[in-house]
Amino acid sequence: MADGSRPRAARPTLKTVAREAGVSTTTVSFVLSGRPDAGISEATAQRVHEAVRRLGYYPNSSARAVRTGRTGLVLLSLNMLSDPWSLALADAVNSAAKSAGLTTMILADGDWFSALELQGADVAYIGLGPDRADDERRLATMVERGQKVVVFDELLEPAGFDVIRSKSLPGCRIAVESLIERHTDIACLTSRNNFRETPSRLTVYREVMAEAGLEVREDRIGVYEETQAEAYAVALDLLSASDRPTAIYATTDFAAIAAINAAHRLGIRVPEDVAVIGVGNTPDAGLTEPSLSTVGPIDQFALVADIIVKRALEGPGEVGDGTLHELDWVLIERESTRA
Repeated sequence: MADGSRPRAARPTLKTVAREAGVSTTTVSFVLSGRPDAGISEATAQRVHEAVRRLGYYPNSSARAVRTGRTGLVLLSLNMLSDPWSLALADAVNSAAKSAGLTTMILADGDWFSALELQGADVAYIGLGPDRADDERRLATMVERGQKVVVFDELLEPAGFDVIRSKSLPGCRIAVESLIERHTDIACLTSRNNFRETPSRLTVYREVMAEAGLEVREDRIGVYEETQAEAYAVALDLLSASDRPTAIYATTDFAAIAAINAAHRLGIRVPEDVAVIGVGNTPDAGLTEPSLSTVGPIDQFALVADIIVKRALEGPGEVGDGTLHELDWVLIERESTRA
């Protein structure tokens, strides 16, 4: 070349892999798609996989989309990537998708609409953020285009997209009521995002306390911005008060874990001096010391992953009316509230 640079090596194709393995392109396609009914011998499959590794072949999703109407992609748009709930969901979906021969793409910026405009997906999972009106308009646009979507939301009804409704507000009521059985001075540790939601997990706290005839002190409501470090700092303030509360209701598990860590830092025993309960039933809840009491669905991440992957595997363009999937919440009582 005139500039002295080397020409790029051609990207290996299905035909290149077939030639390297000494088989037909159909055989390569069957092996890579994992079809159990193709009658491919183990030795042949091994030759194909070895050829794939040697050549550095990876499927061209755009070409596959043109050929089959599928992209092989599952798009995950999560509100917050750093919290245990989102991480557990991403892990469950990635595992289920991989088993089905699909690839998971996780959005770090939450701009699912732009991502789907650039490259479609066999299904998109969307956890709605505070800009609900914009999201609802964008959802309608995607449905018109035949994009399959699964939305995680407590208020929306299916409208050409599936809705997973996790009954968190009734679950939060269970959490606060369980504390009221033993405590009257209960603090709430919540994120600022809760002020954008109506009703919210904070609203439930206020309602249940009022119904029990208990005072809701504004200095007992600790508000953090977003991260676990911020939740920890706010929990330190709540627990450093001379008349500290005897129980903390945290509106997420990761905030509850921050509260337990803050109690440890201050030499306050959990649950003897302060009881702590979280919301979400994330995997980390069972790993804390003491283990965290929480509310949430049982096996929720596997259930949600199954819904998403099954939707992805349906035929291209099969949008339909959408289905409502409801996840019931229960109390999981562990050491952090057992006095």
